[in-house]
Parts: sequence; structure tokens; C-alpha cells
Amino acid sequence: MTQATEIWPLVAYFFLVVTLVVGVMALSYIIGERHRSKATDEPFESGIVTVGLARLRLSAKFYLIAVFFVIFDVEAVFLFGWAVAFRELGWPGYIEAVIFIAILGAALAYLWRLGALDWGPKRHSAGKFAKESRSPNHAVVSK
Repeated sequence: MTQATEIWPLVAYFFLVVTLVVGVMALSYIIGERHRSKATDEPFESGIVTVGLARLRLSAKFYLIAVFFVIFDVEAVFLFGWAVAFRELGWPGYIEAVIFIAILGAALAYLWRLGALDWGPKRHSAGKFAKESRSPNHAVVSK
């Protein structure tokens, strides 16, 4: 077979999908209702009138937790693939999986020690916090 005959079904499928998508969108535009009013353009949430803006500033910790989730989710995908091929990989595969888990465990322990997983306010020892908060103009009055 030549290369042109091997790729022909893929090209036909691509054009069929594009034609179908454009046709459905055009049919929706032609058949769909077109009435515009003030009430139609307003957002509606369970019958409750919205108050304020929907754009809220989120703390960077939410994104940090999302990144942690993605990292450990990818770890689960790699370990699932390893578990499926466990018998074929043997001991070398097992050792590589243990090293992989150990590296991710060490990274998690490091981040935990840095406080990257803490949601609450930073905890300081009383002596360290008191020393940092004093300024040269601050006088300590003792009884």
C-alpha cells in the first residue's frame, strides 16, 4: 500500500467531523431563538440575586495545593503502570519504583518542613517573635 491510501480514512474522518461540527452549529443558529432582553443577559444562580463580583482573589495556597495534587496524581499514574507490568520488570523495576517513591517522599517531607502545607498563620516561638517585632523606638517596660 502507498502512503496516500493508508492516510485516506484519517483525512475522510477529519473532514466528516469538521463538517458535522459546522453543520450542528449552523443548525443551532438557524433554529435557535433570538430574543434579547436585560433579564436574559444577567447571570442567574438558583433564583438568588447575585451580590458583588464573581471574580475573587484566591490565595496562592490554593494553587500550591493544586500543584501538589497534580504531582502526586502523576505519581499514582506511574505507579499504576509499574504495578501492571510488575512481573515483567522484576526486582530492577521494584528498586526503581522504591527510589521513585523515596524521592517524592523526601520532597514531600522537605515541603512539609518548610511549612508549604500549613494553612493557618505562621507559628513562631515567643522569643523569636518578640525579638523580630521590636523596633529601635520600642521601649520595653518591666515592673
